[in-house]
Amino acid sequence: MSQVLSIHPKEITPRGIVLGVLITLVFTAAQVYLGLKVGLTFATSIPAAVISMALLSPFKNATIQENNIVQTIASAAGTLSSVIFVLPGLLMIGWWVHVPFWPTFAACAIGGVLGVMYTMPLRRALVSESDLPYPEGVAAAEVLKVGMASRSGASEGKSGLWAIVLGSVASALYAAGSGVKLMAGEMSVYFKTGNGATGIGASSSLALLGAGHLMGITVGMAMLAGVVIAWGILVPIMTNLTSMTSMPDADAAQFALTIWSKEVRMMGAGVIGTAAIITLLKLGKPVLGGLQSALAASRSKSSGAQLPRTEQDMPLFVVGLVTLLAMVPAGWLLTSFLQNGALASMTLPLVAIGIAYIFIAGLFAAAICGYMAGLIGASNSPVSGIAILTILGAALCVGMVGRHVMGPDVAQALVAYALFVTTVVLAVAVIGNDNLQDLKTGQLVDATPWKQQLALVVGVVAGAVVIPPVLELLNHARGFAGAPNLGAISSEPLAAPQAALISTLAKGVIGGDLAWNLLGVGALIGLSLVLIDSLLKKFSNERYSLPPLGVGLAIYLPSAVTVPVVIGAVAGYYFEKAMERKAWGEMAKRLGILIMSGFIVGESLFNVALAGLIVVTNKGEPLALMDGKNETQMMLLALVFGTVMVTGLYRWAAKLASKEG
Repeated sequence: MSQVLSIHPKEITPRGIVLGVLITLVFTAAQVYLGLKVGLTFATSIPAAVISMALLSPFKNATIQENNIVQTIASAAGTLSSVIFVLPGLLMIGWWVHVPFWPTFAACAIGGVLGVMYTMPLRRALVSESDLPYPEGVAAAEVLKVGMASRSGASEGKSGLWAIVLGSVASALYAAGSGVKLMAGEMSVYFKTGNGATGIGASSSLALLGAGHLMGITVGMAMLAGVVIAWGILVPIMTNLTSMTSMPDADAAQFALTIWSKEVRMMGAGVIGTAAIITLLKLGKPVLGGLQSALAASRSKSSGAQLPRTEQDMPLFVVGLVTLLAMVPAGWLLTSFLQNGALASMTLPLVAIGIAYIFIAGLFAAAICGYMAGLIGASNSPVSGIAILTILGAALCVGMVGRHVMGPDVAQALVAYALFVTTVVLAVAVIGNDNLQDLKTGQLVDATPWKQQLALVVGVVAGAVVIPPVLELLNHARGFAGAPNLGAISSEPLAAPQAALISTLAKGVIGGDLAWNLLGVGALIGLSLVLIDSLLKKFSNERYSLPPLGVGLAIYLPSAVTVPVVIGAVAGYYFEKAMERKAWGEMAKRLGILIMSGFIVGESLFNVALAGLIVVTNKGEPLALMDGKNETQMMLLALVFGTVMVTGLYRWAAKLASKEG
């Protein structure tokens, strides 16, 4: 462990920066697709750390801190891509036809840099002096330690790289099975319930199974509860209240899905919003403590006291200066967005409101997400709830300015502006989320905080470069559900569920027709879930919990998305439980995590490549070799192939760990 304890270790290096940027480019493309398809993203720190260790292992002078910088840069891919939870809304409302590069890049980059700056003062309170578990940050640190500690660790790094590659190839082949119409893309069944209807669906997606494994059994059970509430209780009730007595069985699916999308989904939004607000109320003390600690450290440094290397953040003066300077391009960005449009005459007050909102709401959002990263991990942080609260606040603020000249064009422009401001705030929040998690990893491997903060800025810029072209490629190839779909080649648009919800909320607030009654029902459900979660934790001594955010997500995401996640969480739980008593069990668990990360990367990159093929060939289904009419057979094949692949790779991980161990 001498590398960990080195006084002046090698950290930021040209090779580390290049490798981190390359990993960021690949993982960001994968994350953009995954987020648009299912409304979820995953943390990229652990797979990035494994790839880094495997590729840098030939260099004898590579250090654990250098590998940590690589994963810090690449971790931006897993978080900054969350802006696609909002950006497609600008296409859905018809404001954009194509995704412009510079406005999109600038919104991501400015928000990301502010996310780093806002959470730097919180490091001591929420990382160094906190007992928050930071599950993903600690896991990444353990992977780095094992990979760098010995020859066996270096061997595990190479095995881990193979795990990612095999998982990626398996999921890409599985996705290709759907592309050629050999297997069904979704397995589902819907049926009547009295005068109503309900059902269940599950996407044929190894990426979603992988996401479930990575999220863990606690979130998996919360999402299972959400599926039961949505499709076992709310959809049957709401469809019976909207009775279609003459409905044939064949229409049950359409009826149930329509009621879910128009009514039940809004209740899910209410659950998420309530859970996020309660989280915010709990954060006053940690946020204040972090600021006080940062000010104390700044005074100590200015008085001549020498801080240890592992406690050296960016100077508070630099943080404040960068924050203020960032408001200049932010103002230019918002001004250019409003030029030559229906709101041009109101540019000054709207830009002032936008800047103030980014400054204040961004600070709170970064603190909330950062705290939740420490509590339950970056992948499970309440990004959805933050996005909902942010768009509601932004829509109310800009709506007050433009209400006196309200008309169809003005309303659309106000919705678009609210979405754009929310994009910047969301970028602040998710990078703040990522920054604190990375700093926890750095603390455990003796890294220098300011170097990590600088590395994350590099990752932010790299991710911001990739997001616009990938988003535009997918827009051109497939388009998004609910958008005018001008020029899209495929007839199967991406769902972009988060963006659809966010744009619906914005239109409802500004248009004055938001379904507050449905949100209110969701809020009551959310409060009940918060109470249940508190009681569960109390009577189980924190052993069990039911995160309300996970339940809310499963209510408002399609069951086709949530069911595979639940299955993945259960499969991962039993795999890890089977490995617990093995001497080599921990290595098997780590390999399992990397296989699941590969599942996500492989399927996502395949579908990004497929979008490119759609554009090049100008065909909606360029790989289709079969007619896809035998749905039962296609579903059975999808189930069998998926089971064989997952089981086989779990067994491979256990066998390899046994051999290496």
